[in-house]
Amino acid sequence: MPDARLDKLRYRAWRRGFREADLILGSFADARLAGLDPAAVDAFEHLLDQPDQDVWDWVVLNVPAPPSIDSGLIAQIRAFDVSGALRR
Repeated sequence: MPDARLDKLRYRAWRRGFREADLILGSFADARLAGLDPAAVDAFEHLLDQPDQDVWDWVVLNVPAPPSIDSGLIAQIRAFDVSGALRR
C-alpha cells in the first residue's frame, strides 16, 4: 500500500475539526493504520468521510453504526487504548 495514502489518512484523522475525534482517530491511525489490511484501510477512509458527530456516537457512545460503515473497524477503534498512545 502506498505510504502517501496512509500519510493522507493520518493527516485527515488528526485534522477533523472536532478535537476529541482528532485524538481518538489520529492516535489510532498513528499506531495501527500501517498494520491494517487493505479492506480495513478502505473502511477507515470511509469512516473519515462521515460527519464528526456520527463518528463520535459510533465510537464513544457505542451507538450502532450502519452496516455500510461498520466492518469491525469501529470495534478495533473502541478497543484501542488512546490514553496509552498519547503517553508515548
